[in-house]
Amino acid sequence: MNRRNFTRMLTLGIAARPFLLGGAARAEEPLKEVRIGYQKTSQLLVVKAQKLLEKRFEPEGVTVKWFEFPFGPPLLEAVNAGSVDFGYTGDAPPVFAQAAHANILYVGAIPTRGNGQSIIVLPNSPIKTLEDLRGKKIGVAKGSSAHNLLVAALESAHVDWNEITPVYLAPADAASAFSRGAIDAWSIWDPFYAIAELKQDARPLPIDPKATEQNFFLLANGDFAARHPAALSAINEEVARASAWSTDHRDETAALFSEASGVDLAAQKRAVAREDFAYGPLDDKVIAAQQATADRFARIGLIPRKINVRDIVWSPKAPS
Repeated sequence: MNRRNFTRMLTLGIAARPFLLGGAARAEEPLKEVRIGYQKTSQLLVVKAQKLLEKRFEPEGVTVKWFEFPFGPPLLEAVNAGSVDFGYTGDAPPVFAQAAHANILYVGAIPTRGNGQSIIVLPNSPIKTLEDLRGKKIGVAKGSSAHNLLVAALESAHVDWNEITPVYLAPADAASAFSRGAIDAWSIWDPFYAIAELKQDARPLPIDPKATEQNFFLLANGDFAARHPAALSAINEEVARASAWSTDHRDETAALFSEASGVDLAAQKRAVAREDFAYGPLDDKVIAAQQATADRFARIGLIPRKINVRDIVWSPKAPS
C-alpha cells in the first residue's frame, strides 16, 4: 500500500478512529494497558521497533506491553485466554481457534500473494512436482499458514491429504529435520524459507499461484474488542502506518528484522523483497477467501466441524 492509498484509507475512516480517553470514547471502560502478541517478522515488528503504539497510547496513561511468540497458534491461545489483547497470524490459526470456540475476532486483514512461503526440498531431492509428494513425509507447523499452503497446494495438484504423511514440527525443529534429510519436504514461510534457500540451496516446488494466495490477519480478544473499540481502531491505524512505511523502506525493514531476530541480513533482505506489506479492511473478498480456507479444512477433517468465518468478524460500533 503506497502513501496515497494509506492517506485515502484514513480519509475514508476505514483504518481508524482517534484513540481518546475522553470525547467520543468516553463511554468506553478506562484502559490501563494494551498487550500485543508479535512474531519477529511482519508489520507488527515495525510498529514495535518504532514505538508507534507507545507514542499513541502512553500520553493517555496507557502502558503498552509486548509478548513474543514463535508462530501463530500459541499466539492465538494467549489471545483466547485474555493474556494478550491483539496479535497477527496467518490464515490457518484463526480457523483452528474458531473451531475450538476461542474468544477471538478478526479485526483487520493483510492481503498477500503468498510469495513469502513455499514447499521446499533439498537440492538433490528426486521430488520435482507436487505429485511427487505422494508417500512422502512433509514437515509443517500444525495450524499455521504453512499448513493451509500445504493443504491448498496438494488439492490444486489433485493429491489427496491421506496420500502424504504430515510431520508436525515447530519451525526451528523442522529446520533441523529438513537439513538432516529427516523429512522429504517442508512447507514453511519466511525468513525460514529464505534461510533454507541460502544455507541449504533449498528448491521450491512449483505451485499454482492461486494456491499460494493467502491473507494474513490482525486478531483481538473478543472482550477487549467489546470494551475498547477506539483503542483497537487506533492499533489498526498504526499497523497501517507501519505497512506504508515498510513498503517504501525495504532495506531499513530488513535490517530491523535482522536485528530483532538474529537472522542473517541477506536472508531477511530476500524475505522482505518478496513480502507484501499491505493493510486492508475485512471486505467480502477477504472473508470469502478465509471461508474457503475453513471449508477446505473441514472437508478433510482437520477441524471437527464447519464454521462460519463471518461470525467472528469485528464490527466496530461508535460508543454511545
